[in-house]
Amino acid sequence: MPVVEDEPRVYEIRIHGCPTALEALALQDPIERLLCPDPDHAPPCEIPWSFTLAGEDTGTTLVLGVYTSCGRAAHVADRVRTLVGETRSVAVRVEEAGEWEELVEQYRIEKGLG
Repeated sequence: MPVVEDEPRVYEIRIHGCPTALEALALQDPIERLLCPDPDHAPPCEIPWSFTLAGEDTGTTLVLGVYTSCGRAAHVADRVRTLVGETRSVAVRVEEAGEWEELVEQYRIEKGLG
């Protein structure tokens, strides 16, 4: 029986436990390599993604936005969790497109949907 994936939507993968913004930003490059091992490949990337930072009482959170299915978002989060280790928590949550509209637009363009 073929696996049926749900429709793509925006997910935030939040990497907590970065004491400073500089430390959070230092995680971007290794996470980028997880998502896109060959930065010189022909577009599109398999999963549209982008980063932002969120300040919290306990430090800075690196936020990875992805536009994909629920299962693939969970898989990416598991890979990120393995990369960053046990000193940082990694959480996934569904988000509205809002701040991440460029991911939705990138997906539409790359899939020829508009």
